[in-house]
Amino acid sequence: MRRAALAGALSAGLVMTGPASSQDAAYEVLGFEDLKGWEYDDHAAALEVFKSTCADMKDPDWSSLCALATNQTSARTFFELFFRPVLITDGEPGLFTGYFEPELSGSRTRTPTYRYPLYRKPPEVQNGRAWFTRAEIEETGVMDGRGLEIAWIDDPVDVFFLQIQGSGRVRLTDGTSIRVGYGGKNGHDYKSVGQEMVRRGIYQAHQVSAQVIRNWVRRNPVEGAALLRHNPSYVFFREVTRVPADKGPLGAMNRSITAMRTVAVDPKYVPLGAPVWIEKGGRDTLRRLMIAQDTGSAIKGAQRADIFYGTGDAAGRTAGKVRDPGRMMVLMPIQRAYALAPEGAG
Repeated sequence: MRRAALAGALSAGLVMTGPASSQDAAYEVLGFEDLKGWEYDDHAAALEVFKSTCADMKDPDWSSLCALATNQTSARTFFELFFRPVLITDGEPGLFTGYFEPELSGSRTRTPTYRYPLYRKPPEVQNGRAWFTRAEIEETGVMDGRGLEIAWIDDPVDVFFLQIQGSGRVRLTDGTSIRVGYGGKNGHDYKSVGQEMVRRGIYQAHQVSAQVIRNWVRRNPVEGAALLRHNPSYVFFREVTRVPADKGPLGAMNRSITAMRTVAVDPKYVPLGAPVWIEKGGRDTLRRLMIAQDTGSAIKGAQRADIFYGTGDAAGRTAGKVRDPGRMMVLMPIQRAYALAPEGAG
């Protein structure tokens, strides 16, 4: 995913165990009666998502609960009996955003319509070493004739944003689909195209969004191509064949994530695989039990979360509008919850 593929490269150590108590964080054990809307959620749906990744949580506190999760007749009772909600704060306000999996139109062969490639990583590209910039890759023909194309896409802007997201799905002309994931990069740091548009006086900062950038580049193809090359970073892909097209993309736990049940978090505070209760404010409030199965470079803080909205344009339009306050509580095994906040154990 935007983060799914990028975060999938995280070390397994982040996946297997929960975070230690952070000195800059405060912990408060709550009751389930303190969770707004808890009784109305579909706990069974959340339990199924929890079971999809909990086997990777090797800590005994979590692995024992994962074993118990397989034979539950009441999902709500399972969560209420074996967990306690913990509010973790670090002095920063809660912030929820959204992300999605792009879906592009493509072809296995180059045609006049499908002529913008998704490349595999060249063998000479090594992690941590700078290679050719985006402009050099696109203008010098360094990739030509090497057979590194996974697919050809009909829109260069879609290719650019797929590289930012890190992974996505390609709907092919023969009616089938493939999924591509992050396969490496050219060793150059990302530079914001939106900030460059503001610097050039094209838009003011509050006007810039992904859709605004898309529309401007499409209206101004020559200037737009030059604008995109302001970002020297270039991402290569790999074809993800072990994940069926009808399943979600891989998250940081290297398992498929689920629309509206997966949330990306900061693993410094939240164990990957843990249930998380979301209370998102804003225009479309959300009260839901989700599972922390993903991370992202911009997701930093105890109360920072990114909600996975699904695949395709509709999911992208919804996710792009989300920037809302709120709070989230991590459901911890009882003994771990009270170990984090012993003063609340009474």
